[in-house]
Amino acid sequence: MSVRLLGVTSVLALSAALPAVAEPVFNRIATFATPDNMAEGEDRNRPTSAEIISATEDGMVLIYTDSPLGVIGLIDIADPRAPKPLGNIAMGGEPTTAKDVAGRVYVGVNTSESFTNPSGKLVTVDLASKSVVAECDIGGQPDSVAAAKDGSFLAIAVENERDEEVNDGEIPQMPAGYVVKLPLTAEGADCAALQKIDLTGLAEVGAEDPEPEFVDINGKGEIVVTLQENNHIVVIGADGAVASHFSAGAIDLEGIDTKGDGKLDFSKKKEAVLREPDGVKWLTDDLFAVANEGDYKGGSRSWTVFDRVGTVVFESGPALEHAIAGIGHYPEGRSKSKGVELESVEAAVFDGTPYAFVASERASVIGVYDMTDPAAPVLKQLLPSGVSPEGMVAIPARNLLATANEVDFVEDGGVRAHVMIYERAEGAPAYPMITSAGSESLIGWGALSGLAADPATAGKLYAVSDSAYAAAPTIYTIDATQTPARITAAMVVTRGGDAAQKLDLEGIATDDEGGFWLASEGRSDRLFPHALLHVDAEGAIQQEIALPESLLDNEIRFGFEGVAVSGNTVWLAVQREWQDDPKGMVKLLAYDTEAETWGAVHYPLDAPGEGAWMGLSEITIHGDWAYIVERDNQIGAKAATKKLYRVKLADMVPAEPGGTLPVVAKELVRDLMPDLQVLNGYTPEKVEGFAIDAAGAGWVVTDNDGVTDSSGETLFWTIGQLP
Repeated sequence: MSVRLLGVTSVLALSAALPAVAEPVFNRIATFATPDNMAEGEDRNRPTSAEIISATEDGMVLIYTDSPLGVIGLIDIADPRAPKPLGNIAMGGEPTTAKDVAGRVYVGVNTSESFTNPSGKLVTVDLASKSVVAECDIGGQPDSVAAAKDGSFLAIAVENERDEEVNDGEIPQMPAGYVVKLPLTAEGADCAALQKIDLTGLAEVGAEDPEPEFVDINGKGEIVVTLQENNHIVVIGADGAVASHFSAGAIDLEGIDTKGDGKLDFSKKKEAVLREPDGVKWLTDDLFAVANEGDYKGGSRSWTVFDRVGTVVFESGPALEHAIAGIGHYPEGRSKSKGVELESVEAAVFDGTPYAFVASERASVIGVYDMTDPAAPVLKQLLPSGVSPEGMVAIPARNLLATANEVDFVEDGGVRAHVMIYERAEGAPAYPMITSAGSESLIGWGALSGLAADPATAGKLYAVSDSAYAAAPTIYTIDATQTPARITAAMVVTRGGDAAQKLDLEGIATDDEGGFWLASEGRSDRLFPHALLHVDAEGAIQQEIALPESLLDNEIRFGFEGVAVSGNTVWLAVQREWQDDPKGMVKLLAYDTEAETWGAVHYPLDAPGEGAWMGLSEITIHGDWAYIVERDNQIGAKAATKKLYRVKLADMVPAEPGGTLPVVAKELVRDLMPDLQVLNGYTPEKVEGFAIDAAGAGWVVTDNDGVTDSSGETLFWTIGQLP
């Protein structure tokens, strides 16, 4: 193998269209993996998490709760672009929320032995010594903790949550929850003056069993608390008495996907869906916003602004969910339930502009809203987050926002839980890099797994979706001349007039007649056959070309990952070694469309790192070369190899399968790792598509796995002109 870096210029496709004026925007500047807070010698393969996050009063340290480890984690963000671990502090239970007041961190800790015998405590940590200095019994299982703006008291939502396995999760399930108001003095929490605020008898749902979820405190010292399972909201006055309370209500939803059936169909509706709010945040002393995550009966996929007596000032409906679908983050598998599940909300004023930040747990996205007019919030940005953002904290004095992302895939060898940091500054949004926003009707998309160029029009590309959307395999048309690139059309692949089934499309190439060649990877465990398909300009399958027995006898589930055309030969890249391949060699298959015969050559893979495998993701033919994407199966900090190679077409002389195959030589065109780190998130696993457009520009796209066990991020960029 010869290795020669080609001189190409990186022209990364930035995200959204430039603002009309140079107004500041939020962009991610750093990512911190929670295992990095473990001490030397600790087992980093233990599950960990970042759940609710806060900051010290000076904004220099982030504090997050990690219930799997039973600790709070501290991160030094004196330089927010280079966060440093400050270690973990054990809590003697499961921490839920931590708040810093005057150098003391107050942590709600769940110590319950069962749902029917809940218990909990407030732990006080001295930040300077990182030691526990006091504990206070609060009599039940705490969830959210909030601190008064003047530091005079804490409010704690003691949920005493229900057992979802009992009676299908229906409430009441005693004991009831309540809110604790706890004064703070110069010496710390005044446990003797703890006030227990009763919330029973208020809600229309499970009145005898209130389950407080989230609390916040306004400038007047008033507490707002959501009772998620009860679909109720309570405002507690500065005197500790209930000042007002009301049902969170219900809304009708139109233009939503209601079935987790492997296709994106936003034509359905649901009526009278209970909001069941989770996160809550005061916007002013009179208005607050709630994120309507839902629970066992509701989940309106929306967020709402209420006044203190329950008047709806603003209701988003499915608008944010639609915007999320437009950037490829819609979690189709959650359609039957609660869709994007908006879970938490944060509010802050940056340089005079009030903002609300709304986190989608299932789509792993943060919606950024200008709240200048609370009755008409303006969605300014969609920020990519780690997997399942649970909490957020804004630090306006430093122009920073941070998110805590709770999901840890350590047991599956995947990405770890993360804290992510964003900065507000002048510039352009770095995300999304590709969107369907602006189309006449909503185009949902995701799992882009193959890329091809229109032979006549510069910047016009085509992509396919893989088995994540097996019920409606789709060819997307992309206008890459815009920033961000725009998906302008979606065409379902059909067989006999209906959406084709049992396809796992991983490659696409244009033919000379306006149609396409498609590669279906195949999954024997899902009855998806390996196949080469020829479709017409309307997406109708005209030919289904199966593999001969000489190849099928040696197949494994890892099949075709790309397709390209040279004259009357269709080339297919096989992802991994099949049973008859020498170790480290994969096949490039050739199908002669005139002779209807098969041939192959061997392609030498790079050596994988420990615990990894190496494979191919794409093949593209341009001029005298075949360009091939080669990658490992690693993600995040473990990712090492994501490369673009090329092979001389003249050397690709196929031999009959079953015998000795010629081995081609490859040249390195580009190491894609730096490109994959441009968003300052974790490195994605799957570089799946590469194409060279009619003007000679190379384009790359990643596969977001249809937002399954993934943050949903899709990177799409150009590496510039290729010879």
